[in-house]
Order: sequence, then C-alpha cells, then structure tokens
Amino acid sequence: MKKKFSLIAMAGAALLLLTACGTTAVTSSSTNLWDQIVYGFAQVIRFLSFGGLTGVGIILFTIVIRAALLPLMNIQIKSSQRMQEIQPEIKKIQAKYPSKDMESRRVMNEEIQKLYAENKVNPYMGCLPLVVQMPVLWALYQALSRVDFLKHGTFLWFEIGAKDPTFILPILAAVFTFLSSYLMMKSAPERNAMTTSMTYIMPIFILIMGVNFAAGIALYWVISNAFQVFQTMLLANPYKIIAAREAKVQVEKDKIKAREKALKKARKK
Repeated sequence: MKKKFSLIAMAGAALLLLTACGTTAVTSSSTNLWDQIVYGFAQVIRFLSFGGLTGVGIILFTIVIRAALLPLMNIQIKSSQRMQEIQPEIKKIQAKYPSKDMESRRVMNEEIQKLYAENKVNPYMGCLPLVVQMPVLWALYQALSRVDFLKHGTFLWFEIGAKDPTFILPILAAVFTFLSSYLMMKSAPERNAMTTSMTYIMPIFILIMGVNFAAGIALYWVISNAFQVFQTMLLANPYKIIAAREAKVQVEKDKIKAREKALKKARKK
C-alpha cells in the first residue's frame, strides 16, 4: 500500500510537471512522437464526440479505455482478494520474527515470498492498472490543454479545457473514488491502518487535483471511478464475498457441532 501511495504521488507530481512543460500547440503537423500520441488521442475523442459534444467523446473514450483494461483489472482484483485472504498468515510470519536484525528480516521476507508463491499472489499487481492508466491520463491532459479543437469545447455547464467553476466534477470524482476504495476494503477479512487511511486520503487527493485541473480531466475521473464501482460490484461484490465467507465459517461451526454431538452419543453408549 505504501508503494502504491508513492506511485500515485509520483504520478501526480509528473502530471503537475506537465502543466509547466510541453505547452506549445499540438497539431497534425507535430513531429515529436509524444505530440503525435497526444494528437491521436484528441482525434479519437473528436471521433467519439457525437453531435460535436467533446464531453460525450471523453465519456465514451473513458468507457472504451476501462473496458479494454477490464481483463487486467480482473486479474488485479483476484490478486488483491488472495492478498487479503493471506494477511493472517503474513502476520503470523511477522510475529515469528520480531527481531529487526538483517538476518531475521531476510528469513522473514523469504517466508513471505514463499507464501506469495504458494498462493499465486503478486503484491505489485495492485499497482499495474494504475501504471497502465497514467500514460493515458497524461496524454488526455495534454490533448485538452494543447489541441485547439478540444481546448475550447463545452459540455453541460463547463468548458472542457478550463476548471469546473462549480466544483461538481471534482466532488463527484472524489465520491466515486471513495466508493471504489470502500467497496474493495469492505471485503477484506482484516483491515489495517494504512488501508483505512488510504480510503479517505485518496478521495481528498483526487478532489484537490480535480479542482486544479481541466474539467475534462475531472470528467474522466468521474466516469473512470464510476466504472470502477460498477466493475467491483460485478467482479468482486463485497457483499457476496462476505456472505460466502460467513457461510464457510458456519459450515465449519456446523461440522464441529456435529462432531461434538457424535462424540457425546458415543460416550453414552
């Protein structure tokens, strides 16, 4: 989780950096490879902007991107679930090696890595979808700020290339970010302080960025995180996971009761 937060912070810093560099207009004549990618993104959004509505183009573009990432996100969700399930075992290993000396830490890490391998868990998989999405977000930001036919587009109450004056989009982006994190956290067998704090920190982080960036970026976050909520309910519904876990515990309890009942009958005989 710490690594994920560091990655998000670095991505945010990189995005802020992009506001200060690469400010020249991007056109079909641009020769720089990155500029060509940015212009390509802008062309896709314009193609999807039915009725000339750039906001519609951004919404459809976001859905296409999220749908394309769905297999990767499914793998990430399953990996995260397995990671949650083995947390009690990880804590046992950590308790087994309380010493902070190098040798104890090495042995502890080896045992944890072995546990990951046995359960087919990749602790870095949770960051992969974010890493894949960041170039898309960067290119989208550049397209909205450097491509003329997107920079001046309007949708509903806001200018696509300007900040949302009502703060509605940043707030919605923060709300959906919270819901997405909350639903993922809800299904965890155990919760730690870092996971809980990130559930509340990330929406604030997104809110601050949404307020300061173009409304088109905030719109992307709204749709992307709303899609994430839908995806979580579809692929990793926490209520179904909790119900299945409770049913499994109940089955074990019933087995123990049945065994105890059988032993009592055997003793009476």
